[in-house]
Amino acid sequence: MTAYVLVSGPFTDGSVWREVADRLREAGARVHPVTLTGQGDRRDPAGPGTDLETHIADVLRAFEQCDADGVVVVGHGYAIHPVLGAADRCPERVARVVYLDAGMARSGDAPLELLPLQGLRDELRARVDGGEPGDPVAPPAPGEWQLWGSTDGLSSADLAELSRRAAPQPAGTLLQPLVLSGAVDALPTTGVLCTSSGANIALLESVLSLGDAGLRTLVDRQVTFFELATGHWPMLTAPDELADVLLRATAGEGHVLAAPEDGREPGHLKGFLLDVPPGPRERIGAVDLHLPATVSPRPAVVFVHGGPVPPDAAVTPRDWPGLVGYARLAASLGAVGAVVEHRLHGLGDFDRSAADVAAAVEQVRAHPRVDGDRIALWFLSAGGLLSTDWLAAPPEWLGCVAVSYPVLAPLPNWGLSDSRFRPADALGGVGRLPVVLTRVELEHPAIAATVAEFVAAAESVGADLEVVDVPQAHHGFETIDHTDAARAAVWRSMGSVLGHLGIPVAPADATGGVPGSGASGFDVSGAGGPVAV
Repeated sequence: MTAYVLVSGPFTDGSVWREVADRLREAGARVHPVTLTGQGDRRDPAGPGTDLETHIADVLRAFEQCDADGVVVVGHGYAIHPVLGAADRCPERVARVVYLDAGMARSGDAPLELLPLQGLRDELRARVDGGEPGDPVAPPAPGEWQLWGSTDGLSSADLAELSRRAAPQPAGTLLQPLVLSGAVDALPTTGVLCTSSGANIALLESVLSLGDAGLRTLVDRQVTFFELATGHWPMLTAPDELADVLLRATAGEGHVLAAPEDGREPGHLKGFLLDVPPGPRERIGAVDLHLPATVSPRPAVVFVHGGPVPPDAAVTPRDWPGLVGYARLAASLGAVGAVVEHRLHGLGDFDRSAADVAAAVEQVRAHPRVDGDRIALWFLSAGGLLSTDWLAAPPEWLGCVAVSYPVLAPLPNWGLSDSRFRPADALGGVGRLPVVLTRVELEHPAIAATVAEFVAAAESVGADLEVVDVPQAHHGFETIDHTDAARAAVWRSMGSVLGHLGIPVAPADATGGVPGSGASGFDVSGAGGPVAV
């Protein structure tokens, strides 16, 4: 008989598992929901000395209570830390470890590193520097739970009940580093991704294809994945589906990630959807300039990639076919196409990346082949967050901001819930600056929600927003969706951006043909003379 040990995240107790536990018991399993010290009816034992080791001991006691050869132990959010600690101490009692909407906790890391609130992380680090854990972390009010993870599927009554039952989290449980011997690494593992929190299997494989060595351990036959289309609390919002996933995980089912060397070319390294011939390229520091045929100063379009991108990636963004294709297209139409590399190597790097982009833009503006008073900035994917400062206070020389399949608010599982990088909030200062948004139909739902929020905010302030929709297209469509509709969307977006810089671009012909689609090319008239593509 399978036994399950269920451990929930901060502020909550074992009662949140009630419906899931009922389903598992109906399937014939033994179930042990754990209430960690300081939570639920165990608030009194908590004190200044309550730390991560205390919670590891709580989970170990649950193992002892299980009458089974091996237990399936589930760690939700923060709880993956005590779960891994206990499984590492007693691996012979564990059949499988399940990460439920939880981050990759590593030995030596304190749980605070995976907290969703930058401000709280900074506060807790200050406590560490001061040598005292200090007061417990107060639980969220009903309207604050979204700061700790996606509340998709929770009603206002659910949120009120969560707050009513919640208890403060002992600070020491978040501050003490997790120490692992490595024994837990040999155990079968399952990740349950709650897609409303911002993760799914396709995204994981996409990040893996960038060469992130930290994710290589996930490519293993013993490591499986499932998706649940809900928020961070699936035990409350999708108990039947979660119970089914746990039963299937126990049976060894689930998706196994594909390694980059499995013979599949990564999507971001496939060819650009338009056949644009190469032209002169000048590399200056972190900027590649793709230059037009004319030598007089020309407007420039600065392309800003997303990420995070591993610092040791074999192919860096300035050589990605999509970005190179966009920059070559801009150059072929009479503008300078500039590709900026910035240091977005982790989710905590947005401040650094914003500074990198600002410095690169000034470098582009100062180049003798660039008309520094006619600049457009084009942000892609997670680079969309870096548009915030430019939208909030557009300089006079900024002619347009473009965003393609952008992330326009930090996703719930990014640990940036209180980040300043929120383009929708910046639109109050955008004035009449034109904004061109390229939106894909098959976007990841969590990203699509940030785009919808941005569009609504733009409408509320009367922003000059143009939306280019790409039917049946995916995130990163320029290298994976080679359709006429996708080509037309790229042409329209580029034409709009260049039009705002004073370079007219002819629309697609009467049949919808665009360069690279098999139809005839276009003659484009700009200040530099006709350009044939």
